[in-house]
Amino acid sequence: MSAAPLLLVHAGTHGVAMYGREMASAVRAQEPSIRTIDAADLDATPADAALHVHFTDRLWGDSPEQASQAFTALAARRPVSVTLHDVPQASDGERNLPRRRAAYAAVAAAARGVAVNSEHERALLREEGVWSGPAASIPLPVDLETDAGRMPTDGSVGVLGYFYPGKGHDEAARAAAQAGIGRMTVLGRASDGHAAELEDFVRRAGDLGVEVEVTGWLDDAEIARRGRAVSVPVIAHRHVSASGSLASWIGWGRRPVAVRNRYMDEMATLRPGTLHTVDEPELAVAVRRAFEHPESTWHGLTRLPMSWPEAAEAYVRWWRGLAR
Repeated sequence: MSAAPLLLVHAGTHGVAMYGREMASAVRAQEPSIRTIDAADLDATPADAALHVHFTDRLWGDSPEQASQAFTALAARRPVSVTLHDVPQASDGERNLPRRRAAYAAVAAAARGVAVNSEHERALLREEGVWSGPAASIPLPVDLETDAGRMPTDGSVGVLGYFYPGKGHDEAARAAAQAGIGRMTVLGRASDGHAAELEDFVRRAGDLGVEVEVTGWLDDAEIARRGRAVSVPVIAHRHVSASGSLASWIGWGRRPVAVRNRYMDEMATLRPGTLHTVDEPELAVAVRRAFEHPESTWHGLTRLPMSWPEAAEAYVRWWRGLAR
């Protein structure tokens, strides 16, 4: 078996699909001999070729059960290593948690190697009874944008990424209202199936005296520009896996105010000075302080640990270990 698998990539704008493509490009920049294969062209590859895939249930099927069945059928035919995203946890709710837990357990058991994007997620695998075997932890990488300098801000509190319940929008709106800030920017669009809930959120925020702008989908350049323009970046997730939103804020030069949890503490240790963590009861005070001191919302660093090349190298080392 070759040490380097084929890298399976998915088309589309799902965050995990986009991350998988970006990581594949970073890996190939380090090891040009490693090839990618589009999910739609999988049948054209040699039947015994090893694969590496990125798995989240919403990317692989219309239900957790369908997603895990698609993965396990693939893993029955060839060796497949997997990076798990959106690891099951209590905030999935009483109905979805058992289903997602079972789906992820089946995926981990069928894979030849399991990776996650944080020590927090590795702990979740054990705590939720998903997987107790070896798992690599390779953090989401961050590279600083070349134009990540400070710019005039727009007077709003900003939340980044797809809207879905538990993403922290309500918490950010309440903090903005309590801090006396009447504007909020939702950088992104509703996650599939959650458009009506986004409309409800906008109404709730309006009742608090906070006017919400929803930007909708933006290309990379425009979302970076808008992300650098908000006055106070806020992360207040209820559902905490690894956060691509945090990585984006940091890459744009921002230092977001983040509600403390195990993952945020881990990232604050990995990249000191790049986020301001607070306990949830102090969120409004921290938001007001950041609004009054805009310089505090920029980290000012010129180099960050765990860049894209470093993450790519970590994957290559891991795959070599799996092939031994």
